[in-house]
Amino acid sequence: MDKEKQILKNIINNISKVIIGKEDVITDIMKGIIAGGHILLEDVPGVGKTTLVKALAKSLSLSYSRIQFTPDLLPSDITGISIYNQKEMEFQFKKGPIFSNIVLADEINRTSPKTQSALLEVMEEKQVSEGNYTYTLEKPFVVLATQNPIDYEGTFILPEAQLDRFIMKVKIGYPQREEEINILDVYREMEPLQNIDSVASGDDIINLQKKVKEVKANSAVNEYIVDIANMTRNSSYISLGVSPRAALTLLRISQANALIKGRNYVIPEDVKENISLVLSHRIILSSLGKANGYTEEGILQDLIKRVSVPKVV
Repeated sequence: MDKEKQILKNIINNISKVIIGKEDVITDIMKGIIAGGHILLEDVPGVGKTTLVKALAKSLSLSYSRIQFTPDLLPSDITGISIYNQKEMEFQFKKGPIFSNIVLADEINRTSPKTQSALLEVMEEKQVSEGNYTYTLEKPFVVLATQNPIDYEGTFILPEAQLDRFIMKVKIGYPQREEEINILDVYREMEPLQNIDSVASGDDIINLQKKVKEVKANSAVNEYIVDIANMTRNSSYISLGVSPRAALTLLRISQANALIKGRNYVIPEDVKENISLVLSHRIILSSLGKANGYTEEGILQDLIKRVSVPKVV
């Protein structure tokens, strides 16, 4: 596990040269990537979401594309389109920007549900179907989608079933005072993104994704995760609990968390650390929950206190 831990540390440290003071956030994103999932970045403008994704692609020497989602964006603008070649007298498929290793779906909630669905289908299947042909995307394939939580005018909110496709929701947040002073100092004379080099490869990420699945989790940990999932389904403060897919996702992120910390087995703390990341965007508060002042993160932290923690030897 030492080799994998070192690779992850190198990636996180490299991105931290660009996104200053957010090592925990970068670590969370790496958990999602090595767990084989896609990530939703929800935060206010200007906190570094786009820069973070660019730094990630550059650190891994992977192909990168950015899709700006707008109300008039069409599914073919994402996946590609078949164009008739008169010389060859046949249709030829022109690949869209989704055919990259790392895709930034910027302001995903500003486009229509039809276009959202096209993206999310590719995320799930990791392939594009056009006519009688199917085009498989190159691995690794990661979508990092952003949405602004405070500007809802002209937006199409992602339905719960589509939110469930994202392995986690991450909030970058504002930097601390000292960190922001450091940002001004570093960025005054240079652009750090232009000065970072690749520290890992796509093959490294593929290998890490395989290693995550090899991390052991015993029956006690599985029961703990299911008990947490059932708690969300039976709470009067929650009108929509998490799905079995969410429970599996929580296990996978817990495995990734263990790998990052240099272990080949999951402990209950791996689960507890990641509950809000994995489940907060998958639940809907009931009227009673809102009346009692709960947030999604708050109710999850309250519920987990009522679930007995297993002893894992």
